Amino acid sequence: MPHALIIGASRGIGAEFVRQYRAEGWQVTATARGDEALATLRAQGATAIALDVASAESTSRLARQLDGAAFDVIVHVAGVLQRQSGLAPPTDADFDHTMHANVLAPMRVLPQLADMLAPGAKLALISSKMGSMGARASTSSWLYRASKAAANSVLKDLSLEWAGRATCVSFHPGWVRTDMGGSNADITAQESVAGMRRVIAGLTPQDNGRFLNYDGSEIPW
Repeated sequence: MPHALIIGASRGIGAEFVRQYRAEGWQVTATARGDEALATLRAQGATAIALDVASAESTSRLARQLDGAAFDVIVHVAGVLQRQSGLAPPTDADFDHTMHANVLAPMRVLPQLADMLAPGAKLALISSKMGSMGARASTSSWLYRASKAAANSVLKDLSLEWAGRATCVSFHPGWVRTDMGGSNADITAQESVAGMRRVIAGLTPQDNGRFLNYDGSEIPW
């Protein structure tokens, strides 16, 4: 039975990854912060692990909690959005919160999983086209944009480090109707995740290090 690890499955896109993989009979391990979300994951048949990606103490315990597992698919979803207009300087608190959640968290979490990669493993980091340099045409939420550009750099380095062991890609999930994306967004979480799962299933080693839309089309770095 294939095994997926979903980092950040409390709600939205992460929760939908769990639902869809479980519906297809996959073994799923998923992380969340709160007791209610953890109970929901267990009710779906997932192995639920308490994890606060913004906490050094919490992330330091992850490898021990996953000891002995081998994952065919790893999806790092956890992240935050700090909305801003124009080039207003962020506060120290906003900067630290956003960069810790969107950049430091995957730098702490993902390297711990190097010994848990099943043969032919695939890693997807949920990023955003707002982090793209080549496709950028707006300055809105520039702190979030900077954090996602940095997260893409993290993914690229992982793709180099894990080349030959895993195929690593960064995803723009689309503008998704979640608590983060809002009610006016283009697509549902179901559509976004179904698209990304199709792309993940079809990844080959030649795709390692790419930045992709949820439908598989290329996004410039």
